[in-house]
Amino acid sequence: MNAADDKTIVREYFNSTGFDRWKRIYGDGEVNKVQLDIRYGHQQTVDKVIGWLKNDGNLSELSICDAGCGVGSLSIPLATEGAKVFASDISEKMVEEGKQRAIQALGNASNPTFAVQDLESLTGNYHTVICLDVLIHYPQDKADEMISHLCSLAESRIIISFAPKTCALSLLKKIGSFFPGASKTTRAYLHREADVVKIIEKNGFTVQRQEMTKTRFYFSRLLEATRK
Repeated sequence: MNAADDKTIVREYFNSTGFDRWKRIYGDGEVNKVQLDIRYGHQQTVDKVIGWLKNDGNLSELSICDAGCGVGSLSIPLATEGAKVFASDISEKMVEEGKQRAIQALGNASNPTFAVQDLESLTGNYHTVICLDVLIHYPQDKADEMISHLCSLAESRIIISFAPKTCALSLLKKIGSFFPGASKTTRAYLHREADVVKIIEKNGFTVQRQEMTKTRFYFSRLLEATRK
């Protein structure tokens, strides 16, 4: 399968069965143990990003692009803190759910601004560009293109997360213990940290902070890089 096929699969998945599944995971309703574990892990990653930005002390002054925003798990808290947030996702259903959650949380839908877009079609300039738990759906060559494009939109900083490619996680994936079966999800790609850092540095950024989130079923490496 080529990268275009991956994009089609991701769009169709998150507009159908994937939407229902991940809406539950990113919500607060009842889920099974695996989904609860993934919810907990993803929230840890979101909380780490919010913590980084809040600790810098200028969050209310920032323009932020949340690329692959899902249902707004990151966008809405950042807007609540005063940041100007542009949130996008390849899935129309995810975006509509994000809008509704923003209205419930903030009382309006003007900030965050939501749009249905894939990463390659994003335009504009933002102080900080963030992309969480998206690269897992794409192979390394496509991930490189996506990271490069996101870097071109970032004036000062890019924050990304990815499932790291290690011997242990590769084995878990192979035996089917790390990801749900093919009928429940898109293809899952692991990425070597060295490869991700290389493409970030090639685009003029230097990694400043790193975190690792690890639960039983959720593994995510988080990197923050700033322009040199």
